[in-house]
Amino acid sequence: MLDYKAVLAHYPTAVPRYTSYPTAPHFQEGVGEKVFSDLIANLTDDEPVSIYIHIPYCDKLCWFCGCNTRHTLKYAPVARYLNYLIREIELLGEKLSFRPKVQQIHLGGGSPSLLKSEDFVRLRQALDDVFEFLAKSEVSVEIDPSDVSDDMLEGIKAFGVTRASIGVQDFHPDVQKAINRPQGFELTRDVVASLRALGIRSINIDALYGLPRQSYARLMDTISKCISLKPDRMALFGYAHVPWVKKHQNMINQDDLPDSNARFEHALAASQMLISEGYGAIGIDHFAKPDDSLAVAARNGRIHRNFQGYTTDECHTLIALGGSSIGRTKNGFYQNLVATSSYQDQIENDEFACGKGLFLTEDDKVRAHIIERIMCDFKFDFSQLDLNAKSVESYRQIAVDFIADDPFKLAKLEGDMFEILPEGRAFTRIIASQFDAYLNQATFKYSKAV
Repeated sequence: MLDYKAVLAHYPTAVPRYTSYPTAPHFQEGVGEKVFSDLIANLTDDEPVSIYIHIPYCDKLCWFCGCNTRHTLKYAPVARYLNYLIREIELLGEKLSFRPKVQQIHLGGGSPSLLKSEDFVRLRQALDDVFEFLAKSEVSVEIDPSDVSDDMLEGIKAFGVTRASIGVQDFHPDVQKAINRPQGFELTRDVVASLRALGIRSINIDALYGLPRQSYARLMDTISKCISLKPDRMALFGYAHVPWVKKHQNMINQDDLPDSNARFEHALAASQMLISEGYGAIGIDHFAKPDDSLAVAARNGRIHRNFQGYTTDECHTLIALGGSSIGRTKNGFYQNLVATSSYQDQIENDEFACGKGLFLTEDDKVRAHIIERIMCDFKFDFSQLDLNAKSVESYRQIAVDFIADDPFKLAKLEGDMFEILPEGRAFTRIIASQFDAYLNQATFKYSKAV
């Protein structure tokens, strides 16, 4: 039986989540505009793209939140932001000689469910003027149940939403008070019913472990209630306590947080409950019904990982729209200016708002591929690398060295196949970090590994 406490004591307690590689803290000032220009130059009308749209506003500030958002009690700033967002889309259209085909689009935040129906309509019209949505395009939106109204439901229907991601976190009132997120189960249940009545094909629920005042019993009760809503997918994320990055997290009493051992035990028990109820485990923190597209892709070795977590999105190009949003090309990453005011100033001058970015080296691309497959499949076949024998061996040696130095036997290497063993999968981020060439250069702290 693996001694999980010994593993946690032996390995680094904080590593990246690897929603990208290299990770966003390594993006460089002044590079984003060049990466974005590269994106524009290499777009073709026969290769679909994905789009991420960021709405950086919430009508209440949850203290656990790690997103780029701001609190507003008035709608006027949100409506004004939509004007700049639409102008950004228009500027992109002016650069293109064709309408790129859209495979997936995701509205995140913040709380995109804050938008009024009229703004959902005009945002979709702006997108339709520049892009061509495919018949099977996935259109997803993040929803705070407390924002949901008849008007909002009309808006997402007009926008063409096919999948809704509902934030739950934890249903216990004491935990909700500790994170400033009041949200009753009955409200969430009614929102799920309304979304299904609207014809939304897929419902996703996000829950968190590692929250302040969250006990084993409270988390299990939350997961049980989530299961009763019969979501198609669930994500079970570990709360990332990073008050040195997100100052509002200082409102959380650190003494109320479970330690690493409790976090591990809670996550394991919640995972086992989901699996026992028929959900298949996807990567390190997602679960899906067997017939869900994510589960099908996982069985076929075709899931990927991006800034929203695990995805079926296979597009090489991710177009970022809105302040702080991150885009991706075959050759690098770019991020729009984080400060909403700076983003709006750039767009007002009819200029794109790109800030930081990073061009990928060939070494970055190889390591990114290895890390993604380990995070998605828990294994990697080094013979699949399209490199000369000497180069392949240099990457394979990383696995050899880890196996040799690992006292817990978390993984195995047979020939060219490196595989994390079932008991080691809880430590996948730690194992993936062995291939991270930037990790020891970091001057910042990451969130807990488990």
